[in-house]
Amino acid sequence: MVNAIAKGLLLSTALSLLAACNDQETRSQIDLEGKTMGTFYSVKISGDIKISKPLLQQQVDALLEQANDDISTYRPASVLSRFNQSHSTDPQPIPRGMADIILTAQRIGRDTQGAMDITVGPLVNLWGFGPDKRAVKVPEQQQIEAAQKNIGLQHLKLLSDSRGEWLQKDLPNMYVDLSTLGEGYGVDQLVKLMARNGITNYLVSVGGAVSSRGVNGQGKPWRVAIQKPTDRENAVQALVDLQGYGISTAGSYRNYFEQNGQRYSHVIDPVTGRPITHRLVSATVIASTTLEADGWDTGLMVLGTEKALKLAEEKGLAVYLISKTDEGFSAVMTPQFKAFLAK
Repeated sequence: MVNAIAKGLLLSTALSLLAACNDQETRSQIDLEGKTMGTFYSVKISGDIKISKPLLQQQVDALLEQANDDISTYRPASVLSRFNQSHSTDPQPIPRGMADIILTAQRIGRDTQGAMDITVGPLVNLWGFGPDKRAVKVPEQQQIEAAQKNIGLQHLKLLSDSRGEWLQKDLPNMYVDLSTLGEGYGVDQLVKLMARNGITNYLVSVGGAVSSRGVNGQGKPWRVAIQKPTDRENAVQALVDLQGYGISTAGSYRNYFEQNGQRYSHVIDPVTGRPITHRLVSATVIASTTLEADGWDTGLMVLGTEKALKLAEEKGLAVYLISKTDEGFSAVMTPQFKAFLAK
């Protein structure tokens, strides 16, 4: 039987992580779980806490609901959906949390030379991986080129003044998609909620993004397992101790469609306008915030193994890459990631 955190991750669409925790607990533990952002969330807390479980569950659900109301592309009335539906090129007010996501996305987008691009929404939708979930087939080249005319981070501006934060596009048909960072943002919000309630021993996850601090029910550090890129639920590639950091994995092997014997991944390269074709199948990043990790893993996936590893080394990132080979799979990591491997 898969534990709660593993179940949530195994059923998410872009999943590569499992949370490892011993079932034989020697101290009290609270488990909360539910659905959000099209995937599952889980909160595990070890030890005594001052807040009641029902009240904490209420706070968790309210927090994640607010995140969905801000950045979901699946909710027509969300702040982001209203921005995408509007053809106005005037600045539009956005909440502070959404501004933080976009600021992170713009920085990582520049660092990856556009490989991580939150304006790639028109291409994601064209290939059938957006909220409409249309019947999938390979688009015509002219359709791809038409969609590419409406993307590009240089066409999106984040503004701030005494009244708050504002988002502006200079392409009326631009479609911003924050789903590549939404899970990481959700986890960071849960981490802040734990701090506000004085909770110091926890493991929280939303889909393939996880953060933990302190110890589990046996008094041992929480451990997270990087899953092998297969359909086997318990195929573990490596174990890490997060030590208060966030981790996120992007993978190309779970969300795809096939046509004429060829597989097309949901990971779209903004430069070609097409799903990636290289052999990198999983990129895992550990960072000080889960939002940061969630942004980098997507950009590295688009770049491919060689470019991703080179950039990770230049930036001093904690990165673990799994690539498909003729014999199976091979893994490579940066020295920064090796420091998190469970002993």
